[in-house]
Order: sequence, then C-alpha cells, then structure tokens
Amino acid sequence: QVQLVESGGGLVQAGASLRLSCAASGFPFKDNAMGWFRQTPGKEREFVAVITWGGRGTYYVDSVKGRFTISRDDAKNTVALQMNSLKVEDTAVYYCAAGASAMRAGVQSVNYWGQGTQVTVSS
Repeated sequence: QVQLVESGGGLVQAGASLRLSCAASGFPFKDNAMGWFRQTPGKEREFVAVITWGGRGTYYVDSVKGRFTISRDDAKNTVALQMNSLKVEDTAVYYCAAGASAMRAGVQSVNYWGQGTQVTVSS
C-alpha cells in the first residue's frame, strides 16, 4: 500500500520558516522523483519543487527560488521542503508527490499523492 504522509505545516508570521517532511512507503522510493505541490481554494494545484531520483537535480517554481530548498534521504524514504522567508502568498495546502521529474510541468507526471498539510502565513 502506497503512503505519503506529510507533516510540519502550521501557522506562522511572514518572514518565518517552516520545514515540511514527507514519509513514503509502499513503492520504490529511490527510483522516483519526489516533489511538492500546493493548492489554494478555487485554484489548480501548483508545482513548487522537485528533486530527481538520486538527488542529482532540483527544480523550483520561480516564486520560491532562493527561499525554498527540497532535499531527500533515500535511506529513510523521506523528502523535505525547507521554507524560509515565508510570504502571505505562500499560504496553501502543500502536497507531497512521487513520480517523474517532469512533474515540474504538471500533475500528469505524478503517480502518488500525500493527503496534504496546511501552511498559513499571516502578515
């Protein structure tokens, strides 16, 4: 049974940091690219970051470059998203994703999703 379990969301003030974590099981983690998406009410799910299998490459949406960092630990089957200098517009439900690195182009390359964790940034 495939599981992606996110943790680390919460309510913070603008300028603060949060670290999201995702624990994966039930599929060959090291053979998959791992990523993060986010979604706000009434909008489509948006790509945030992806790390390729083996961690050779990382890609980010322009709005988070220089502020967010994605990392993975293949020994523990986990992926993390370090979010610094958070802005009000980062408020969203954040979803962990597993699939192909092409997920940076859209959700069609995602094979598995987590249940989501809420991040709220107040001004």
